[in-house]
Amino acid sequence: MSESLRQRALRLLAQREHARSELKRKLAAHAESEEQVDALLDDLVARRLLSDARYAEMRVSVRGNRYGNARLAQELRQQEIDADITAEVLAGAGDELQRARGVWARKFGTLPGNADERARQIRYLMYRGFSGDVIRRLLRGEAEE
Repeated sequence: MSESLRQRALRLLAQREHARSELKRKLAAHAESEEQVDALLDDLVARRLLSDARYAEMRVSVRGNRYGNARLAQELRQQEIDADITAEVLAGAGDELQRARGVWARKFGTLPGNADERARQIRYLMYRGFSGDVIRRLLRGEAEE
C-alpha cells in the first residue's frame, strides 16, 4: 500500500463531506488497528477537516428537495449523526409543506379524483418521508398560495 491512512482520509474528504462513522468504516480495512483510525479521525475533527454537522447540512441540502424530514432524519441516524445536530439541520431545511408540494407537483400535479388515486398519492409521499399531517394538508389544498 503506497497510500498512507491520512492521505486516504484526505482524498476521501476532498471528494465530498463524510460522516465520522462513514469515514471510519472506509478506513478500517486499511488501518493496523481501530485505535489508529480513531486517533486520525480525532485529529481531523480537531483540524476542522471532518464535521458531522457539515455532513448533515450537505446531506439535507442535496436531498431536501426530494424527501421529507422523517426520511432525512432516518438517513442521518444511519450515519450515526447526533440527534441534536439532526434536529438543528432539519429546522433550517425550510418548510416541509412547500417541499412536499414541489415533490407532489412534479409527480402528480392535480388533486386526486377518487379514493384509489388519493391512496396512491399518500403512499408516494409517505415513502418520500413526509409526515401524515403535511400530506393531509397538501391533499386538502392548504399548500396553495
